[in-house]
Amino acid sequence: MPEFAGLSQFWVYLSASPLLGLTLTLCAYIAAQRVHVFFKGSTLANPVAIAVGLIALVLWLSGMSYQRYFAGAQFVHFLLGPATVALAVPLVRQLPRLRRAFLPLAFALLLGCVTAIVAAVAVALLLGATPELAATLGPKSATSPIAMAVSERLGGIPAFTAALVIGTGIFGAVVGRHVFNLLGVKAPAARGFAMGLAAHGIGTARAFQVSPESGAFAALAMGLNGAMTAVLAPWLVPLVIDWFA
Repeated sequence: MPEFAGLSQFWVYLSASPLLGLTLTLCAYIAAQRVHVFFKGSTLANPVAIAVGLIALVLWLSGMSYQRYFAGAQFVHFLLGPATVALAVPLVRQLPRLRRAFLPLAFALLLGCVTAIVAAVAVALLLGATPELAATLGPKSATSPIAMAVSERLGGIPAFTAALVIGTGIFGAVVGRHVFNLLGVKAPAARGFAMGLAAHGIGTARAFQVSPESGAFAALAMGLNGAMTAVLAPWLVPLVIDWFA
């Protein structure tokens, strides 16, 4: 049939071009976003999780390597930088509130960062993980570029750390609201800050869907936690590993 012939030719063109990775990424996210809207914004229908699953399925069925896919999708990866910088806009709008809450936020940041690192490494070691795997888990609550760099410095597996970061973000975005409701946490600022600290960029995106205030505090937590993880993890992770050795 003519339509199938045209589709086949289009696939042949895309498969030989770096545009395939970019096209696949955009199509997967658009489809995932429509599923998210269909389920009326349910946290269980997280568009990032759905898009990742769709892309993984296509790569598996087509036999395409991840390296070949990423060669075309790296433009989207590049946009992570400008998107992160753009988070400064809602932060500036919430600056007066951020100043008034400086001490509580600083304490929550320090406690949350240390807890995320120590708990991940300690639980992994208690379950029989190797020091290499424990080091891979340590920076999982930081944003991907920082987490991968810290993991490599600690002797972990950066690629696996990236997967753990994505899984952590998706899990936080899905269950975060339910945990807050269970604990009786109602303040948008507190919910947003906790979401950004524990679930980095994916949690921050979810916080912005709830309210600009939650999103601003989540963006602040994501940025500060990334910086603090880069400072604390390189000496905190070996300390915990030595403790359990």
